[in-house]
Amino acid sequence: MKCKVHWIIDGIVELETESLEEAEKLISVHLNEFVSRQPDLTEKLGARAIQGKAFLPGSEDQEGLQISVVDHGDDSD
Repeated sequence: MKCKVHWIIDGIVELETESLEEAEKLISVHLNEFVSRQPDLTEKLGARAIQGKAFLPGSEDQEGLQISVVDHGDDSD
């Protein structure tokens, strides 16, 4: 059976910078350097994009959290 898997790696880092833009740039540079040293991410796992958005700590921390549950099925149902 041929199927596709859409995968996401999610993370939050807290750092001190002068601006949100600086924080985004620092993380972008670090992640792009990492990905360039990991050809399996693009060649075998099909990675196409890195996306991020800086925000100020506070209520967004809790509001932005999402929990996903994957049901693989259970024969005992």
